[in-house]
Amino acid sequence: MKSPHIHFFNSQKLQNFLKQFQELEGRHPGLWPLAPRLFCGIGVVLAVVIAGWWFIWTSQWEEFDAGHDEEEKQRNAFVFKLQQAKNLDQLRQQKIQMHKQVEQLEKQLPDKAEMDALLADINQAGINRGLQFELFKPGEIKLHDYYAELPIDIKLTGNYHALASFTSDIAHLSRIVTLDKITINTLREGTQSFETVAHTFRYLDKEEIEQKKKQQAEKKGRK
Repeated sequence: MKSPHIHFFNSQKLQNFLKQFQELEGRHPGLWPLAPRLFCGIGVVLAVVIAGWWFIWTSQWEEFDAGHDEEEKQRNAFVFKLQQAKNLDQLRQQKIQMHKQVEQLEKQLPDKAEMDALLADINQAGINRGLQFELFKPGEIKLHDYYAELPIDIKLTGNYHALASFTSDIAHLSRIVTLDKITINTLREGTQSFETVAHTFRYLDKEEIEQKKKQQAEKKGRK
């Protein structure tokens, strides 16, 4: 059981403490009692800390975070370049191999003068297999950046094995020829109709390259 004297003492101290905050209006802060001055000082300090955090430290933290992100980015870039430097000899060897592969593929592309010979080879492949050409119609040449593409509509008739051998012969030509849109229909027993579009490719000559560059420049000009 608490002593009534202790309770009275605590109540008296609380009343004295609260009394210090009374009748402060109109008095100079320097003449305020100790407790109000302490609370006022603590309030000013808190206000300064909050204002500093809001107006100064927030932007500094943002700059710090941005700097940290940039540091991480530069570190990753350095690690990537260091890895590239370690693999430089290997990359050079791969580059040489790629150039050789490109050269081999380029050798499979005829120039404009050799295109007629390639068309003759395709035609001869069908004749050698005993096939009958119902249609052999070169289409419009499509110019790409470094090469030209010539589609050819082909329709043949013959037996199934001869048609299969013809497609194999086309695949083994020294020049690149692809077949797509293949359709096979049976006309009668032992005879099929074979329709396809063959695509041949060749180098662009100087005039065609200049024409292609001019067309690309005109397209950029329109944009």
